[in-house]
Amino acid sequence: MQLDMFPTDLHLRCVDHTRNKHRFYALTVERTLFGEWVLVRQWGRIGVGGRTRRDFYPSIGPALDALRDLAQVKRRRGYTPH
Repeated sequence: MQLDMFPTDLHLRCVDHTRNKHRFYALTVERTLFGEWVLVRQWGRIGVGGRTRRDFYPSIGPALDALRDLAQVKRRRGYTPH
């Protein structure tokens, strides 16, 4: 398996000065010490710590699929890669 072909981390931003909207959304796929794969999501206002959520997967395939799906949803909502 070549993981270099698939992004394992993605950083997105959504900035709209007229609406005072300055948000970030970060997605990272990592391997745990126990061999599981985890999708780590971090989001919030730029400059503030934000929130974190971890979703666990038995293999890398479903974790990368979840990263791709969430990225598509965020891009439809105005987020762009950073």
